[in-house]
Parts: sequence; structure tokens; C-alpha cells
Amino acid sequence: MRISPSTARLGILCMLSGMFLISVNDMLIKQLGGEYPLHELVFIRSGIGIAVTAVMLQLEGGIRLLRTGRPALHLLRALLIVLANSAMYSAIVALPLATATAIYFVAPLFVTLLSIPVLGEKVGPRRFAAIGVGFAGVLLMLGPQLAKGEAGFGWVMILPVIGAACYASMSVLTRKLGATSRASALAIQLHIGFVLVSIVIWWIAGDGGYLRPDHGPAMQFLLRPWVWPDTADYLPIFGLGVISAIVGYLMTQAYRLSRASVVAPFEYMLLIYALFWGWTIFGEWPDATVFAGAAVIIAAGIYIFLREDRVKRDA
Repeated sequence: MRISPSTARLGILCMLSGMFLISVNDMLIKQLGGEYPLHELVFIRSGIGIAVTAVMLQLEGGIRLLRTGRPALHLLRALLIVLANSAMYSAIVALPLATATAIYFVAPLFVTLLSIPVLGEKVGPRRFAAIGVGFAGVLLMLGPQLAKGEAGFGWVMILPVIGAACYASMSVLTRKLGATSRASALAIQLHIGFVLVSIVIWWIAGDGGYLRPDHGPAMQFLLRPWVWPDTADYLPIFGLGVISAIVGYLMTQAYRLSRASVVAPFEYMLLIYALFWGWTIFGEWPDATVFAGAAVIIAAGIYIFLREDRVKRDA
């Protein structure tokens, strides 16, 4: 199907808007993460997300769309995104916002790798080389920080990589399941997964009994006791839920209206937004090695996007 320039531009606009809202979500998580536990924020956000997504589900065909012949794969997909967000949000609380975001950009590299066993796609030597270059960029960012040997800092630097791997696995499963499931059904399943996991974590650790004074920011975010939100925080917490629903729609539209090779490189605008919020809100500025590593990862990612598009067009 031929895509007109105006439609492609609309797809790019959707991608840019989606990345901006994701950056706002991350900024709010970092702000609120000093007072509230992760499971509380996720529970409220996903509860609101279910309400908004339920309207979309009804418009697309109703609750019958939730029926599936692959419940195990849908459950695995929900658990993967819960792990991805938990790891990434914990990193955002503990690390400079732009640093965590830059490391997380290895996700497209994982997607390309996982598409081989899961989707049966062929990846040539050029894309394999680009994947290797991208992971070298991660080592460029992580190496100096890990060498410092700060207590508890090493494992926090790995969290965005874990989040990226889980997110990539979820994305590949989405491509596999998306052939038989509507976008609204896939979205509401994820929100339900977030709510259920949050309830389980609240039941196990909601009283803060596992929290110790020597825990770092990431562990405090995971194990902090549930508290009733302050009145001033109602709006940003509610905003998290609305943003989560809107982002899903914008990202779907971006890839529906234009080729992946056209819109995917604009995902890297998220790093620019993260730099802006980190500098203006939190007074953060990453080390030079973070910029160098991010440049390597972004170059590798864009090459993979363009190469995959060319291979598909040639086929």
C-alpha cells in the first residue's frame, strides 16, 4: 500500500507526540517516586487506563474481543510489560533521567534478535553487526559507572537493560498476537495485568515491612509502604493514567499511518525530551560517556530500521 506524504507526516506527528507524553510520564514517575511506592502509582495509573481503554474496546466490538485461544501467550505478554516498566521506573528514580532513557534504547536491538526465534524472521550479517555495535554503546555508557564501584549503583545501571529486554520481548509477542487481536483488547489486557500484579505486591509488601534504612532509591521505590496521596498530587497521578491510554493510541496510529522505517527513528526524540526534563526539573546532566554511548546506540538502531525496511521492500 502506497502511503501519501501527508499521511506519513501525520504518522511522524503521532510518534513525536507519543514520545513527548512518554517523557512527561517518566518525569512524573521520577517526581512522585520519592513519596509513593511503584505498585501504588501503577495501580492508580492502570485503573484509570482500564476505564479509558474500555471505551475504545466498546467502540471496536465490545468485551467479546477479550476472548482468545492463546491465553498463555497473553499472560506472558502482560507479565513482560510489568517487568519492563518496573525495571525502567526503578532506574528512573535512581539514575539521571536521560541516562536511564539512553540505556533503554537498546530495546530495538533486542526486538531484532528476538524476531528470529519468535517470528521466524531472517537477520543478515549487517544487522547482526549493527546489534553488536549497539551493545558496545551500552558498555561505553555502563563501563565508567560500574568501574566506580559505588555501593548498589552497578545493579541499578543494569535495570534499563533488563527493562529493554522485557519490553522487546513484549513487542515481539504483540506483533505475533496482533494478527488476531484488536489493539484495544491488547491494551486493556496489559492494564489488567498491571492492576493484578500491583495488588499482589501490596498484599506482600504494602506495609513496608521489607524496607531497610540502607536500601537505595530504587529499592525504596519498590518496597515503600502504600500511603494516601496528598491533595496536590491528585492531578499528576491522574495524569499518569490518562497519558498511558493516549500513548497507546498515538503509537498505534504512528505505525499504522507510515512505514516503520520512517517513524521509528523519531522514537529517539525521547532522549531529547528526557534531557530537557532532567536539566530543567531535576538539575541533572549526564556524563560525556552517556552522550557517546547514546550516539552509538541510536546510530545502530536507525541502521537496523532502515535495513529492515529495505529488505522487506526488496522481498
